[in-house]
Amino acid sequence: MSKKKVVVSLGHDALGYTTTEQWDAVKVTAKALADLVEEDYQLIITHSNGPQVSMIHKAMTELRRVYIDYTPAPMCVCSAMSQGYVGYDIQNSLRAELLARGISKPVSTILTQVTVDPYDEAFYEPTKVIGRYMSKEDAETEIKKGNYVKEDSGKGFRRVVAAPKPIDIVELEAIRTLVNAGQVVIACGGGGIPVIEQKHALKGASAVIEKDAIAGKLAGELGVDELIILTGVDCVYKDFATEKAAPLDSMNVAEARELISQGQFGEGTMLPKIEAAIAYLEKVPEGKVRITSMKCVKEAVRGRAGTVITA
Repeated sequence: MSKKKVVVSLGHDALGYTTTEQWDAVKVTAKALADLVEEDYQLIITHSNGPQVSMIHKAMTELRRVYIDYTPAPMCVCSAMSQGYVGYDIQNSLRAELLARGISKPVSTILTQVTVDPYDEAFYEPTKVIGRYMSKEDAETEIKKGNYVKEDSGKGFRRVVAAPKPIDIVELEAIRTLVNAGQVVIACGGGGIPVIEQKHALKGASAVIEKDAIAGKLAGELGVDELIILTGVDCVYKDFATEKAAPLDSMNVAEARELISQGQFGEGTMLPKIEAAIAYLEKVPEGKVRITSMKCVKEAVRGRAGTVITA
């Protein structure tokens, strides 16, 4: 069995933004993941699904407009569908890449549910924009259904859903069992399918979960050795996108919190990644977080690229 267990969080660049882009992107992603396997890492992979779940939501909504007998799919179903087809592409590409390198290792995708609090403040102030652009009339119809919409000046209206905090990973023990059996596991895709506990039943929630938040939680619950967050930049920067931009090779949790207080990290970009790192390190203080890009991951795990965060 591999010596080091690691949760790898894949961003949009690892998957592309359309079905055909994804076919090409996952082949590149599979090479980077196979590099980690060759570096003696036991992989637990999670991934984003923003473009994918929006595409599915849009397709199901348009189907309902054309064929009145069809019902539009709720967000939880769209999330489940995106987990399935993204996981399918990743596991097949990674399996093929590993076999091409003479490595025989099972790769499995687990359809993963994550519980959320129905009273989470995020449900009262939704922020995640999804789906197609709508006319004012369609937007009013959505509002009558109890959904939230947001106007994008000059383009139309789009639906907005909540992004509540994850509470429990329902299939955690199944994930742990496969990891302990030496398998590569793909789980909690797109943040997981958000569900609300109602007595003995789980009811899908009209929401999405931040994939960085679930990556940090999954890494903490499994007690892995490292959390690797792959994103669109080679490392974390101070004063990003300014003339004073400076790469950060390393930081600890206290330094990360100070930079957060200074407003150094973008709310929809780097901030969720730093918060995920902190959440993981609070649970596994002996762990390590690496933030880097796909092309630099092999050098990053050898200590020659990326940003390392420790407790």
